[in-house]
Amino acid sequence: MNRLGLTLLFLLLIVVLGLLMWWGYRNRARRQAKVLPAFPEAPTALVTAVHEGTAETLLPPSTGVYASTVTSQSWQDRVAVGDVGFRSEATAHLLEEGLLFERAGANPVWIPAGSLRAARTEAGIAGKVMGADGLLVVRWAIDDHEFDTGFRADDKDDYERWVPALSALTSRATPKTPMTPEGENGD
Repeated sequence: MNRLGLTLLFLLLIVVLGLLMWWGYRNRARRQAKVLPAFPEAPTALVTAVHEGTAETLLPPSTGVYASTVTSQSWQDRVAVGDVGFRSEATAHLLEEGLLFERAGANPVWIPAGSLRAARTEAGIAGKVMGADGLLVVRWAIDDHEFDTGFRADDKDDYERWVPALSALTSRATPKTPMTPEGENGD
């Protein structure tokens, strides 16, 4: 086989692998759409207030990269429904009403304060692996489904302010159902 033939074969292989990845991601989105609830949309008035600089924020905005949202079952189980699983540059805004990730080239991700469960730093989440404490990870819930959303701030010192502030906001929000370890029946 000559050089042209090998090149064409290699290009065909790349195209086939790309199509298989797209097909798998599309099927994941279909499966998840059947079981996951609808994600909350950011209130238009709040997004407008953030853009105008009139929103009352609990912390100064933090710029960085929105890594992805995964189910709490696995840090690799990326949510494929909509565009919440896509990585993009973002600005995080912490407001009394919740957490807003304004993403470049994608829809904003809105986490209402009542949905927040916990905040921590981690080494990685699907699509982004950093060193220890390289990502801010926020656990939140919709109905009985829990999610982890990862954000890599440009300034890692932001985490020292964001984790306690998110934890304080979380403690003000009461979970809809008590979270008990598996095996406990609450008696």
